[in-house]
Amino acid sequence: MDITLVATRPLRYLLAAPAADVPAAQRPVLCFLHGYDEAAPLDIHQALTRHGPLWPGAVPRVREEFIVVAPQLPAAGDLWYRYADTVLEIVTEVQALGGGDPARTYLTGFSFGGNGVFDLALAQPGLWAALWPVDPTRPPPRDPLRPVWLSIGAAARLGRELFVQALNLQPAEALPQGDRLYLDERQGHVSAARAAYADQRIYRWLLSKRL
Repeated sequence: MDITLVATRPLRYLLAAPAADVPAAQRPVLCFLHGYDEAAPLDIHQALTRHGPLWPGAVPRVREEFIVVAPQLPAAGDLWYRYADTVLEIVTEVQALGGGDPARTYLTGFSFGGNGVFDLALAQPGLWAALWPVDPTRPPPRDPLRPVWLSIGAAARLGRELFVQALNLQPAEALPQGDRLYLDERQGHVSAARAAYADQRIYRWLLSKRL
């Protein structure tokens, strides 16, 4: 997987695609929203490989199959909602110019980025085939009406019942099926992200969802 810095404004982003020798049919797109500590001025490569699908410990399937888009906020905070239009522009450009599949475009995020998953999905109901918030700190204000896999860690566990009720979630089983699932493996905040992005089951689940 080659990782390229795209220095657009107001958000710079990393773009990672499978190696050139992989057949160039339309590929699934996975957009990752980082958490509080990964905003600028932290170096973007260091920040966006710390957690998420570009983390070196993520499953090889990411490098082999997905186009990964990872924007970086210019300042730390629970601010992804302010950049919904910018993320939309980035993702639709990747779909149009980079061979991304509009029917298999997914949104994930960790911590405040998990909050951003809900915020952007509510603003863009026709863009995302499925949502994967990883240990968000707050439930959405209303149902985003998309398939959801919630990976719970120390932050989301504090309000687990609120998440489950708001999103009508069911526990993920060994062979997870269904559109509304959650998984709590009793991890802490950062360890929940590491476990989630190293879990083959979740990527398989994502790829089973299409617009």
